Amino acid sequence: MSKQVKWRSAPKGRDYDGAKNYLTLLGSESEADRLVRHLKQAAPIERAPKDLLRAAALPLLPVDDPRVRQDLKHVDAGKALAPILLVRGDLKNSRHLVVADGYHRICASYHIDEDRPVPCRIVDLES
Repeated sequence: MSKQVKWRSAPKGRDYDGAKNYLTLLGSESEADRLVRHLKQAAPIERAPKDLLRAAALPLLPVDDPRVRQDLKHVDAGKALAPILLVRGDLKNSRHLVVADGYHRICASYHIDEDRPVPCRIVDLES
C-alpha cells in the first residue's frame, strides 16, 4: 500500500512569499504582486504530479534531493503539505507552465504516486 499524502486546504503566507520571490525573477515586482493576489483568490484544482512536471518541462528530482527528502519525511510524519502554486502555460506561444511554489512537493508526490492528483492553485499570466 502506498503512502497517503496529506494536503493543507490552502497555502500559507510563506508559500505565497516563495511564489513572489520566484516570480520576480521572471517578471516585474508589480506583475508578481498581481499574480500572487490572483493566486490567493484562485479556486483549488487537482492535477497529477506527472502532468505538472511535463507541462512545466521540469525534470523529476531524485528522492535524495534535500528538499524532496524533507517533504517525504513530512509525509511519513503525517504532516500536511502546501498546495502547489502555478501560472498557466500558453500553447500558442510555446510557454510552459510555471511552478511558482511547490516544485519539490510535486517531486515528492510523484515518488509516492505519480498519478494521484495534488491540490493546486493556478492563474493565467494575463489574468
